[in-house]
Amino acid sequence: MTYVPSADSHHLDRAIGGNHCRTRSQSCILDGMNAPQPPSPLKLDLPALTRREWISTMALAAVHSTGQAIAFGQETGRAEPGLGAYDELMQRVMREHKPPGAALAVTYHGRLVYARGFGHADLEKREPVEPGSLFRIASLSKPFTAAAVLHLVEKGKLKLDDRVFPILKLHAHLEHGGKIDARLHDIRVHHCLQHTAGWDRDKSWDPMSAGGAEEVSHALKVLLPIHPRQIIEVAMGKPLDFNPGTRYVYSNFGYCVLGRVIEAISGKPYHEYVSQQILTPLGIRHMRLGKNLLRDRAAGEVKYYDAKKRTGRAISGPRIGEPAPLPYGVECIETMDANGGWIASAVDLVRFAAAFDDPAQCPILQESSIRTMLAPPPGHVGHRPDGKPKEVYYACGWDVRPSGRHPGKFTKFHGGGLAGSNTLLVCRDDGINWAVLFNSDEGKDGKAFTEPLDGLLHQTADKIKNWPEVDLFHKF
Repeated sequence: MTYVPSADSHHLDRAIGGNHCRTRSQSCILDGMNAPQPPSPLKLDLPALTRREWISTMALAAVHSTGQAIAFGQETGRAEPGLGAYDELMQRVMREHKPPGAALAVTYHGRLVYARGFGHADLEKREPVEPGSLFRIASLSKPFTAAAVLHLVEKGKLKLDDRVFPILKLHAHLEHGGKIDARLHDIRVHHCLQHTAGWDRDKSWDPMSAGGAEEVSHALKVLLPIHPRQIIEVAMGKPLDFNPGTRYVYSNFGYCVLGRVIEAISGKPYHEYVSQQILTPLGIRHMRLGKNLLRDRAAGEVKYYDAKKRTGRAISGPRIGEPAPLPYGVECIETMDANGGWIASAVDLVRFAAAFDDPAQCPILQESSIRTMLAPPPGHVGHRPDGKPKEVYYACGWDVRPSGRHPGKFTKFHGGGLAGSNTLLVCRDDGINWAVLFNSDEGKDGKAFTEPLDGLLHQTADKIKNWPEVDLFHKF
């Protein structure tokens, strides 16, 4: 049976050679994973180890021999009666695609009904992924930034039609003989939210990549690492790639700009405003901005494993300019803040998602703001020739699919990826939400881990007829 997933596009943002990429997942086929039968139990003369120690030892042996982490069924969190289909699905993913670790959380009508970890948070230290483990969520940061912007709009401090650069009061850096593109002054807040501001990283340059950071450092004659405001100053001196509002082109830089808008309007650091106005009211206590280096890894945060073990020129840390692993020193995590810099647990993400299940009761935004958040961009960018909304469009911080079965409702979703992480958050029109997080980016087939999993998670949800009455949020 072929299933066309609701969440049919997600974003992978990688600082590899200055290129970020956006992928669109395809229809998923239920039988496409072809899970092998589990092997017969082995009888070996082993030293006395606990079951967890034996599992971890075997996983480490697998890493050294194949270069891929094999979890061998290591799981944490409570197994919920009636939700075994999720366990079976994740076990298949771990067995066949061999990510080091993963976490899955599911809510049903506002209740946390499933939260489990799979595999390893840190292979070398034999640490398992816990349901509350923190992962780099990459572009899943954008819905939080969008919510903060809409919160400022609600308070009357900002309008979606406001021009962004007069708010920032920054001075463009111009190369000799350069001039400011007049279209820059036409960029509005809603253009940045909806990826229609005029920047196309495939046509000109990618300011949020490692290569972009080095270009900014050279242009301004400042030392690495750089600050987002410095990126904006250099970008202001470059021409746009298209007229604002006329095209959709996914832009991390647009959300970097929004982070600075939030700071300028609120008078607070970006992360502080988001934490106070969006996270704290929802009871999200552990989510925070990530750090570039392994030595600065947060308590409870997983370790990241780039599938291809690539290196690049370090743009932060003690050896700037020297080879470094992409996840630690090359990825611009601290510079990404508003477009891709947060770390969070799967539970944090579905707690955020569940806040929008009933727009009239949302603790952080008014119902009218949520309607704005999910509305299509104006004109042909968000509408078909007959004037109806497109089947899928990017609204304010979310990919959105208007519901065909529940008029007036929407399925919204977002994905993200960096070297060493891959994430997906789906909020269905029927009140079922899930977040799945991995501490590596892709399998040996070169596909992001969430790509084959996307449609299968929809199918798994559809199989469940009797959802448990439990609510596990109080455990986190």
